[in-house]
Formats: sequence, structure tokens, C-alpha cells
Amino acid sequence: MDKEKKLSIISPLLLVLAALIWGISFVAQSEGDDIGSFTFQGIRCLLACLSVLAVILIRDNTGNNRRTKKKYKSAGEWYSDNKTLVKAGIICGLALTLANNLQQFGIGMQGKETSTGKAAFLTALYIVLVPIFGIFFKKKVNLTAWLSVAVAVAGLYLISVNPNEGFGISSADILLILCALFFAVQIITVDRFSSEIDGIKLSCIQFFIAGVLSSVLMFIFEKPDINAILAQSIPLLYSGILSGGGAFTLQIIGQKRCNHVLASLLMSLESVFSALADWIIRGNTLSAREFAGCAVMFAAIILVQLPFKKAAK
Repeated sequence: MDKEKKLSIISPLLLVLAALIWGISFVAQSEGDDIGSFTFQGIRCLLACLSVLAVILIRDNTGNNRRTKKKYKSAGEWYSDNKTLVKAGIICGLALTLANNLQQFGIGMQGKETSTGKAAFLTALYIVLVPIFGIFFKKKVNLTAWLSVAVAVAGLYLISVNPNEGFGISSADILLILCALFFAVQIITVDRFSSEIDGIKLSCIQFFIAGVLSSVLMFIFEKPDINAILAQSIPLLYSGILSGGGAFTLQIIGQKRCNHVLASLLMSLESVFSALADWIIRGNTLSAREFAGCAVMFAAIILVQLPFKKAAK
């Protein structure tokens, strides 16, 4: 088996591993509301940035990498060679800031309005949005893809709308749906640029931007408490180093050799892993109606793949 074939097999496995880490992270993030959503995300993203930066420094300063690494005389010279990397990092960083904080606020309401398992399935709506956003990059979306949108909306109705309380979607659900929109932007951006740039450096830049922006919002809207932050050290370390630096880097590396729609399908498995983690760790379960809605949404996830697989054949 040649190198390219091996990589084409490994890439999907990396995305599934990322989904597993993200799924468990939903339980960890549910604790973040105790210290403030911006505080949690600011610290989380900066921890992720530092962990990825450590990987870059080790990689670039060992063995052959040390001898082949280009040395720049000025920041301007470095920027001239890395314009695409900076551009992609800024877009991903902004999208990640919005997605992470909307998700954190949505999960923070889970005790009142939703479970972390349900939150994960709502976040997985990006699987349907990704091919739709592909239209803006001149990628065709056929009738089957539009049908999957209708199926996903039906699933969202079952998950989000309680007929006993009248028609309406909770504020937590709205935040999580918006979160899915910005995750879709991040996935499309990675797909667009990952083949041209260093994926690990892209991961580092996006987390730096997201961490700085969330920290600024933290000082404007919240009052960080060091004791409360230390009390949440385990969820922060898991969400920052593993879910942030680890899983998002796996995503960027895995997407290099994986169709963007298939990639979003594999990553959406985080919703399944989250529901299992919420059940195993916290004992929370979905209602029969919510479970049916999750099943319908997953059907939309499968359906949206069919035209692309056919085209590939």
C-alpha cells in the first residue's frame, strides 16, 4: 500500500478520533457556565494555542526539520511568505470565537432547557450547512442535498419544539443552531486552504485569535474569579488541550485528504459520542421525542452524503 492510500485511510480515522474527543468535551463544557462562558472559552483557546505551539516548536527544532527550516530576517519577510496562512487563520479564528461562545452559552443553559446530548445534535446541524455553503465556492448542490435539509429541519422540530408548550424554539436551541452555522464556516475555510498551508500552524493561529477575542469579552462582560477558575481546572485542561489543541488539529490534518462533506459527516459523530458520554458520566438521557429527532437528524446526515458518493464513483 503506497503512502497516499495509507493517508487516505488514516484521515477519516483522525476525524472520528476528533469527534470522540469533542463528544466527551460537551460534558466538560457543561461545567463552564460556573466561571462565565467567555472566561471558559478564553482560557480554553489560549491553552489550546499553547499546546499546539509546543508541538510546532518541537517539530521544527528536531532532526531534519531544524536543518530545512527557513530563517526569516524580519516579520515582514515571514508575512510575505505566509499571507494565505494568516488569512485562513483569521477567518477560522473569528468563526471559532463565535461558534465556541455560542455553543458555551447554549450548553450553559442545559440544566434549564436542554441536555448536553441534545446540544451536540443541534450543533451537528453543520453537516447539512456545509454542502449548502459550498454553493458560494461554486460547488453544485443537487436535489438530494436540499431534501436532506428538509429532513434535518423535521429532526430539529422534534428535538426543539415541545407541543405541550406551543410552537417555539428555546433560546438555548437558537444559540446552538447559530453555533452550527459558524462551525460550518470554519469547516469550509479549512477545506479551502488546508492543502496550501501548514495545518498545525493554522490550528495555532485560529486558537490564538479565538483566545484573545474571548479574553477581551471576558474582561468586558464578566468578572473572572481565580478560585472559581482553579476549581474548573480539569474541564478547562480537557477542553483546552485535548478538545481544543488536540481535536481541532486532528480535524485540520484529517481534512487535507478527505472530502469536506464526508469530513463533516465523520465529525458529526460527536453528537453520538456526546449522548453516550452524558448518559455514562452524568446519567442524563433524551426523551423519546428528542431521541426520535436525533435519529431523523442523523438520517439527514447520511442522506446528504449520497450524491457525493455517487459522483465519486
